Amino acid sequence: MRQLSREWRAAGKKTAFVPTMGALHDGHLALVRAAQDKADRVIVSIFVNPIQFGPKEDFASYPRMLQADSEKLNSLGVNVLFAPNAADMYPPGFETYVYNEKRSDILCGRFRPGHFQGVLTVVSKLFNIVEPDFALFGKKDYQQFTLLKKMAQDLCFPIEVIGCPTLRDPDGLAMSSRNLRLTPEERQLAPELFRAMQMVKEALQGGEKRQKVLLDTFTQELQRFPAFRLEYAEIRAALDLADFGETIDRPAVLLVAAHLGSVRLIDNLELTGP
Repeated sequence: MRQLSREWRAAGKKTAFVPTMGALHDGHLALVRAAQDKADRVIVSIFVNPIQFGPKEDFASYPRMLQADSEKLNSLGVNVLFAPNAADMYPPGFETYVYNEKRSDILCGRFRPGHFQGVLTVVSKLFNIVEPDFALFGKKDYQQFTLLKKMAQDLCFPIEVIGCPTLRDPDGLAMSSRNLRLTPEERQLAPELFRAMQMVKEALQGGEKRQKVLLDTFTQELQRFPAFRLEYAEIRAALDLADFGETIDRPAVLLVAAHLGSVRLIDNLELTGP
């Protein structure tokens, strides 16, 4: 992989990289198309990363469909599918990890200890193997995107990290591989999460800037659907996920996580600044 990437660079070709865990949906394919617009060559990786799953999480049941994923990527003309195995990525004696001291343990990190350490570690390894010019990530996991962008900056990776908008189904549900595990009834209910989030944005645009009032708007709406088990809902600064005081006074993002049946849904909505 590294040899091929270096051959392309020597030939003056720009490369774009889309890291994934497979079970590809239209959101992933949109990242691929954006990568094709950005560079001469596109590399997609598929690796279900064991070190970002907690002991009680869904590593074993995470969907794996390499053949179908490969066919989708081939139909788009992706140049390389890089699919390493866990033994290659984490050989015996592996003991070095990447961690962000400020943002790894907030939001999702508070409920998934070690998760973002696993994400940052695997992506840093992939960056070192693939050596791309650009790396594209969806903003559906907004916390992850900001962490990866900061990692590239702090650790001097010569890579431009690009965030692409969240793709949604027509009813508003953010596309995710985990949506495959929703029952038909849960899938019908799931878009209510995003609709409750939109009410926060509408309230802010209407002039309401008090953080508590905005979050109460969200939680009161979601409580109408008791099947959701809310994990967190927070408003953070869009740039660096810093916490706000009482008032939203700069560009912000609403980040939420909620369980529906056996599926943990995460979503976010960038809010219009004051």
